[in-house]
Amino acid sequence: MDLNHVRNIGIMAHIDAGKTTTTERILFYTGKTHRMGEVHDGAATMDWMEQEKERGITITSAATTCFWREHTINILDTPGHIDFTVEVERSLRVLDGAVALFCAVGGVEPQSEAVWRQADKYGVPRIAYINKMDRTGANFTAALKAMNDCFATQCVAIAIPAGEGEMFSGIIDLLAMKFRIFHEDSQGTRFDDLQVPDDMLATANEYREKLLEAVAEHDDRLLEQFLHDQELDPARVLRAVRKATIANDMVPVLCGSSFKNKGIQKLLDAVIDFLPSPLDLPPIEGHHPDKLNKIVLRKPDPSEPTSALAFKIMSDPYVGKLTYIRVYSGQVKTGTYLLNPNRGHKERIARLLRMHSNKREDIKVASAGDIVAVIGMRKTTTGDTLCDVKHPVILEKMTFPEPVVSVAIEPKTQADQDKLDDALTRLAAEDPTFQVRHDEETGQTIISGMGELHLEVLTVRLIREFGVAASVGRPSVAYKEAITREVESEGRFIRQSGGKGHYGVVKIRLQPTKDGTHFEFVNKIVGAAVAKEYIPAIEKGIREAMTSGVLAGYQLTGIHCELLDGNSHEVDSNESAFRVAGYLALQNGAKKAAPVLLEPIMDVEVVVPEAYMGSVVGDLNSRRGKINGMVPRDGATVIAVTVPLSEMFGYANTLRNISQGRAVFTMMFSKYMPVPEEVSQKMLEHVR
Repeated sequence: MDLNHVRNIGIMAHIDAGKTTTTERILFYTGKTHRMGEVHDGAATMDWMEQEKERGITITSAATTCFWREHTINILDTPGHIDFTVEVERSLRVLDGAVALFCAVGGVEPQSEAVWRQADKYGVPRIAYINKMDRTGANFTAALKAMNDCFATQCVAIAIPAGEGEMFSGIIDLLAMKFRIFHEDSQGTRFDDLQVPDDMLATANEYREKLLEAVAEHDDRLLEQFLHDQELDPARVLRAVRKATIANDMVPVLCGSSFKNKGIQKLLDAVIDFLPSPLDLPPIEGHHPDKLNKIVLRKPDPSEPTSALAFKIMSDPYVGKLTYIRVYSGQVKTGTYLLNPNRGHKERIARLLRMHSNKREDIKVASAGDIVAVIGMRKTTTGDTLCDVKHPVILEKMTFPEPVVSVAIEPKTQADQDKLDDALTRLAAEDPTFQVRHDEETGQTIISGMGELHLEVLTVRLIREFGVAASVGRPSVAYKEAITREVESEGRFIRQSGGKGHYGVVKIRLQPTKDGTHFEFVNKIVGAAVAKEYIPAIEKGIREAMTSGVLAGYQLTGIHCELLDGNSHEVDSNESAFRVAGYLALQNGAKKAAPVLLEPIMDVEVVVPEAYMGSVVGDLNSRRGKINGMVPRDGATVIAVTVPLSEMFGYANTLRNISQGRAVFTMMFSKYMPVPEEVSQKMLEHVR
């Protein structure tokens, strides 16, 4: 397979922008399916989970492969709901390009910005598609302006709509200057490319001028032709748009109506024309497992040593554990072994599968540029590297947001306990933003996730997929604790019992970190006050102490810890003693360091008709909300507000009641902030 003819793309957007509908149309026009599945009918190919069909939303990213203009397109359809942000994050990590969808009515919405930032993080080139041009209130110009206002990369139209809303009749291609109209009775498969209508010519020329001006900046010859009002070479213009897109200097913008089958062929052409093949991108960069400062490059070439990244784990009822991998270099063959340098373990490739949603096709070999699923991996988890045994490399790991909502879950019978433990272990292996812990004080199992919907979906999966009868408590907020001042502290663990005793003394300095999120450990011991082999045990004890804070038992975060001094005994000192001494030093220090409670703060955006504005703002103020801005939009107002997560439980019902069902909101995690003193006091009284 010629790698120049491969495109690995994802489809990303705000919830309800039409990602899955667009993917269904792509599969239909490329001949992958013979009928279009509709989300509202629960028949979408890519939404194969029962809950996806019932709820009409995408929960898990689904992979498929299709063909267009003799090119292979590997597609990942990602969820739009913020609770499933892990699916977008891990998909973008392994993709070469992305299609960002926007609603022609809503424009740039909060989750649109979130997925755009995720694509920026991984430097993913993208094209944009303004969907739903047939909807009442559609406004292509406003949506394009919002994109350029919100995003740093220049967004330039390469196609514009002829009419909007009910008057939307077709698409004007600004590169070819042709007007495409679709035959309504052909499900969009037949169309005519006509001359641009006279009444649209001035608008089309205006947009084309902006496009050519933007493109000329990336090609000196085109710039010269543009400045001298000469006719620009169409092939050269196409190449310049491609070059600017791959360099992330420009985002070509198309439009259409996926539901009405208009504009998908143009979108597919743009994927081929402007998004990169694996060969258009620089070699993947990693480092040697034994020499962390040694950079290792892997080119997208089947003859290079094999390197691949596991980006998704799934439990399949028929074949067991499925590990999705992106092959960056070399080849992966069934029956062979690959090294997982993250775990120091070899993995056997029992079977290789090319996925089409939840259907699969066995293959013998996967080469550089392929996205496939593997059966047979035992210890590999999300973010692990797989590589040639003789040529080890570790690729950059993925980072995921921490969960902010928790619930207690208990099996209904003792017989369900083992099934519950097994099911939770498998779900946690699939989803890095889902965490399970056992509360020592209450004896309960606590599960944590990104939001109420996330945990609700997972608990339904427990019952349906794993057959576990369990009762679930009310959602609670995942608070944290932090220190606010610098202190020095000592931990002593000295025990004498007949024979060999325990002796460990540790002295540390604690400081809050600047960003308040991670933990840093620095060994500053000079000389041999504590033997080197005990240092890891001290760090382990300190990390264990951070799992249970000193105010209310919440996890401690944002601590810079320096190991200053210590004392050991020739006979009685051991790793266990120093681990306990480290634990005690951290706990003693945290109590003296003016600890505070932290709570998750959410970015909330409410779109509310003018008539209900006062009621909605008043309600948000009562929830400790801080209004950051209000923007009018087509008879409604968009309110941007930050609110503590603890105040947002049940907000959907409240908003529905005070706006008679006409207001909508979106919510996403922003940051952790200290809990106000009066609220903190009440919480701590309740804990005590």
